[in-house]
Amino acid sequence: MEPDSIDWPVVWAAPTITILVLIALSALVAAVEAAFLNLNRYRLRNLARIGNRKARRIELLLAQSDRVAMTFLLCRTLLHASAAAIAGVVAAHSGMAVTFALGVACITLLIMVFGDLVPRAFGARFPERIALPASWLCAGLFRTLQPLTWLIEKLSNGLQRGIGIAPAAGRALSTDPADAPSGFAAAHTHQRMLARILELQSVTVEDIMIPRSEISSVYIDDDWDSILDLLRTTPHTRLPLCEGNLDNVVGMLHMKKVAHALAHGALSREILLSIAREREAYFVPEGTTLDVQLQNFQRDRRRIALVVDEYGDIRGLVTLEDILEEIVGEFTSDPGTLHRDIHRDADGSYVVNGAVNVRVLNRTLGWSLPVTGPRTLNGLILEYLENIPEPGTSLKIGGLSIEILQAVDNAVKTARIRPVTEETAEEG
Repeated sequence: MEPDSIDWPVVWAAPTITILVLIALSALVAAVEAAFLNLNRYRLRNLARIGNRKARRIELLLAQSDRVAMTFLLCRTLLHASAAAIAGVVAAHSGMAVTFALGVACITLLIMVFGDLVPRAFGARFPERIALPASWLCAGLFRTLQPLTWLIEKLSNGLQRGIGIAPAAGRALSTDPADAPSGFAAAHTHQRMLARILELQSVTVEDIMIPRSEISSVYIDDDWDSILDLLRTTPHTRLPLCEGNLDNVVGMLHMKKVAHALAHGALSREILLSIAREREAYFVPEGTTLDVQLQNFQRDRRRIALVVDEYGDIRGLVTLEDILEEIVGEFTSDPGTLHRDIHRDADGSYVVNGAVNVRVLNRTLGWSLPVTGPRTLNGLILEYLENIPEPGTSLKIGGLSIEILQAVDNAVKTARIRPVTEETAEEG
């Protein structure tokens, strides 16, 4: 059949539709890949924590960033090659060199502009809107093409070794600060602190406060010698001075002024009351978020606040240092010290004070104990057991084995905690 007698619209219809579909699929892959690259990792992490399954699926994919990058590359290569091959075959059957050249030029332009550059810009502009709905598609492609990407990776690594190049782990899609090159390693700590700053909006002073039973305070009605002993030995720089009970706070004692009066032998109950009244107690509602309270501390030039409930009763105490520790970690002069209420034994277990905050445990030891219920380890244990445990009682929470060591006054005083391994699980 001569070229002039061919019904070209009919001949070109099916291949043209197929090429357009392949370019559309390439555009989708390019947009999703760009969206993955530009996702806010910290927002993704917060979405996963509150139960967003799409965000959790993406986090699992990004944990294998090299394989995911290989999957995207393989998809785009197959789609581009298929579109180019179809266009080349149709142009070659036309029997005209000009048609073939035009076909190659057109398909190259379409693939570059509409199949890659434009969708990548769109994916970078709206990463969350694209990546989250497409998470199931990415997971399906990853599983389906995993044998092929594994084979390509092995061949590539073998070739690199053959020519004397050490294979490097792919990091094209990694948004974890830990994956940064060595030159940017210092930025990892800063980015981690930025993530904790964002979390301050969802944490309240009630979550990190020192509970009422653990507050150190001075009672003006106590025996004077006992008051002097407490003032001389306290490790704190500020203490509430109370009359009768903790809910009746006279003011805050600044230990620098107290120490000055002690050194000159001029301290008495009247002077102690006078020092306390110079600085009134600072009260904050228990539902105040940490980001707001941090600003309040700065605005009011305060470092310590008493946390009260809706009835005005004191529930605990929060300090500026407590909030800063949520951002930068524990303050300690001894780098081997974990926390004043957490002690590590030689066998790898931890002896923990029952009054320690669950958030402190998670932050210090990298655990994942639930933080939506009780604030302290004692409260968490009592909630799970629904009674006051006897010493020797053991339970398992969040992959941790907890043994009660001391239980006094209807509360768990100390407990031994160790991560549950396969061996300890079998022994249990």
